[in-house]
Amino acid sequence: MRVAALFVLLTLLAPPVAANEFGHPVTMWKVAGASNSVYLLGSIHLLRSQDYPLPTALEAAYDDAEVLIMEVDMDDMDPFAAQAAFTKYGVLHDDTTLRDLMGDGLYVEAIAAAETIGIPLGMLSKTEPWYAAMTIEIMMLSRIGFNPSLGVEMHMMSKATRDGKTIEGFETVEEQIQFLDGMSLQAQRDMLLSTLAESARLGEMMDDLIDAWHHGDIAQLEAGMLDELAKHEELNKALVTDRNLRWLGRIKDLLNDDDDYLIIVGALHLIGPSGVPNQLKGIGYEVQQLSEPPPLR
Repeated sequence: MRVAALFVLLTLLAPPVAANEFGHPVTMWKVAGASNSVYLLGSIHLLRSQDYPLPTALEAAYDDAEVLIMEVDMDDMDPFAAQAAFTKYGVLHDDTTLRDLMGDGLYVEAIAAAETIGIPLGMLSKTEPWYAAMTIEIMMLSRIGFNPSLGVEMHMMSKATRDGKTIEGFETVEEQIQFLDGMSLQAQRDMLLSTLAESARLGEMMDDLIDAWHHGDIAQLEAGMLDELAKHEELNKALVTDRNLRWLGRIKDLLNDDDDYLIIVGALHLIGPSGVPNQLKGIGYEVQQLSEPPPLR
């Protein structure tokens, strides 16, 4: 799901560098299969026009792959069915309100935080806390120029559709929504309050995140994202570690295929000890983080 930015806290001090500077690592790994290669690309789900061009190593991996796999098969996704699933799981259909689910004390805290960032929380009075959190996150990102149509997945999907490449998905939209809806009420409350508290600094955090992502600075990504996510154990388990384990079996099967694959998932799934690259290394696969190539002479 597009909620990875909810718990991003990065404090990079280096100024941004042009995205196509050569020689630096990228947030992508190449895994050697029996007779093929599988690329693991960590995605930022929403980007801005200024975040392009993408590193050329990402485009080279796309060119090499016969098949793209994303979290969801985006070219076959029905937007009406997706909205129906959000309504089914995220909208309250009885007399219950967001205030009832938050409790009076936390709701007053949420209202105050929402007013600080100019969000009328009352418009979300009939949503569950996880849905309110996700809606606010997307609204705040949109205010500072981020757009899902500019995200890594949409960029690669457009190319694959044009080129006639196969696109597949690990999950369905409804499954992803169920991961959020299945969290305890306390975890959902924490998610909403964290989103509101961090939204005032979202622009700075996203600038730092994207700079680290462009330059494959895994240590900075881990320090910012994993340390903060560790404070939200249930969210981490539901949205990251459990899914990594499910995907691992599928990826192992792909490594016995003849086709080359480009797998594009949120960057959070590819960093840290429980990230897919480290898990594959741990069971004996050759895994290499890729870098920008030098310019042609």
